Amino acid sequence: MTDSNRTNAAGKAAEKPSKPYPEFPLYAHNSGHWAKKIRGKTHFFGAWGKRIDGKLTRLEDLGWEAALEEYKRVADDLHAGKTPRVQAEGLEVAELCDRFIVAKEALRDNGEISPRTWQAYKSTTDRIVRVFGKKRLVVDLSADDFGILRSDIAKKRGHVALGNEIQRVRTIFKFGFDEGLIDRPVRYGQQFKKPSKTALRKAKAANGEKMLEPAALRELIDAATPQLKAMILLGLNCGLGNTDCSSLPDSALDLEGGWLTYPREKTGVARRAKLWPETTTALQVVIDNRATPKSKADAGLVFVTKYGQRWVKLSTKGTPADAITQQFRKLLDETKHHRAGIGFYVLRHVFRTVADATRDFPAVRLVMGHTDSSIDNEYRERIDDDRLEAVADHVHAWLFADDKKGGRKATKKAAKTKTKRTAKKNSQPISNRSPEVSVAYDRDGERVSKTFADPYEARRFYVAKEKAGANPEVAQPRLRIVG
Repeated sequence: MTDSNRTNAAGKAAEKPSKPYPEFPLYAHNSGHWAKKIRGKTHFFGAWGKRIDGKLTRLEDLGWEAALEEYKRVADDLHAGKTPRVQAEGLEVAELCDRFIVAKEALRDNGEISPRTWQAYKSTTDRIVRVFGKKRLVVDLSADDFGILRSDIAKKRGHVALGNEIQRVRTIFKFGFDEGLIDRPVRYGQQFKKPSKTALRKAKAANGEKMLEPAALRELIDAATPQLKAMILLGLNCGLGNTDCSSLPDSALDLEGGWLTYPREKTGVARRAKLWPETTTALQVVIDNRATPKSKADAGLVFVTKYGQRWVKLSTKGTPADAITQQFRKLLDETKHHRAGIGFYVLRHVFRTVADATRDFPAVRLVMGHTDSSIDNEYRERIDDDRLEAVADHVHAWLFADDKKGGRKATKKAAKTKTKRTAKKNSQPISNRSPEVSVAYDRDGERVSKTFADPYEARRFYVAKEKAGANPEVAQPRLRIVG
C-alpha cells in the first residue's frame, strides 16, 4: 500500500478497468494502481497496469484481488487516521522503499524538493531493492549486507557521488525508524561510511583543477550558439549552473539596469548579481529569437530549445535529460578543450575561484546563492550593490584582460565605471580597499583604537562611534574619510 497524488505523466493512460463488482471499495487510478481516497488523501493498494517502454499497459488479471486484500489489511488504521501497522513478519525492503518514495513524491509535488532530487532518491531505492531483494526483511539486514551495497555503488561512482549515495541510503532507513516502521535503528557497520576527507583530497588532486583559463573561455564564448553563449556568460558572470539557466524566468532579469535577481533553483537561497554588457546583449538576442514554448508552464522562461522544450527536464521515464550538458560537451570537443571532470558546471568553479580574489566573501556568496552560517550573517541585513558590481568588474577584467579583440577596451570601460562608482560613495565613511583597518575613538576620556580584519565591520563601527559622538578617525594611513 502506498499513498500519493501521482498522475500519469508518460503519454496517454491505458483504458482504465471497471470495478470487478459494484461494491468493490477501490477505483482504478490513472497511475495504474487501485486506489481509494481516505480522510482527504489518496492511497494506493496494488497495480492494475504496468509501464512497458514508457506506456501504461493493463495487467491480465488486473491485480484487483491482491489490491483488495491489502486494503482490508490496512483499512481500519487508515480510516482511523493512523499509520498502518507493518505485517507481523516484519517490514520488507520493498515496502520501506515504496513508503519513502511516496512521501518524497508529496514533497516534490508541493515544490519542497526538486524533481531531480526526487529522481536521485528513486534511483537509490531501486538500487536497494535490487541488491537486497524485494522480500528481504529490514530487521535481517546486517553490516555485511551494507558492505555489499557500498561495493555495488562504488563500481560506477566517484568518491563524491559515492558519499552522496551513502547519505541517501541512510536517509531512507532513518525514515523507517522515524515513522515507526521499524523499532530500532539499522546497524550499518564500519564499512558503510562516506569516503574519508583524505580520499576526497587525493581524488581531487588526481582529477586536476576544475578550471578553464581566460583564453579557452573566450574561445568557447566565440564558438557557441546564441543560447549557449548567453548561458556560458551567465555561468561566468553570475555563477549560474545548468538547472539555474534552464529555469531562469524573464522576471529575474533587469536588462536595462543590468541586474539579475534570482533565488537558486536548487535551494531557494537569495541571489543577486550585476550583469556585464556582454551578458545583457547576449540575453537580449536570445529573448528576441526565442522559440514558442510547447508548455504554458514554460512561457516565462528565458531559454527554451528550438523545439520549445526546457533545456533541463525529466524524461517520460523519470530520468534527467540535460541538453545543456550535451551541447556544452560538443562545444568542448569542437574547441579541443574537453578533459575529464570538465562540464558546464565548471563555470561556477571558475567564477568562485576568480571572485574570491576580491576578498569580499559575503558579496561573492550572495552572487553564488550560497548560505552563510556564520554569526556575522545574523547581523548583516544587506549587501550594497556597489560590492556586487566590484565582484562583477573583477571577474570581467580577469576574463577579458588579455583579449586582443577588445579586452583592453573592456577593461578600461570597467575601470571607468569603477571610478564613477567610487565617486558616488559619499555616504560611506570608510573605503574598503585595505584588508586591515584601525579606528581610533574617544572612550572614558582616553583615546583608544580598535583593529578590524574586515573593512566592512570597521565601517559599521566607525558610523556607530560617529553617531555616539566618540570622534572616530581612521588610523590606517591608506584609508580615507569621505563626507
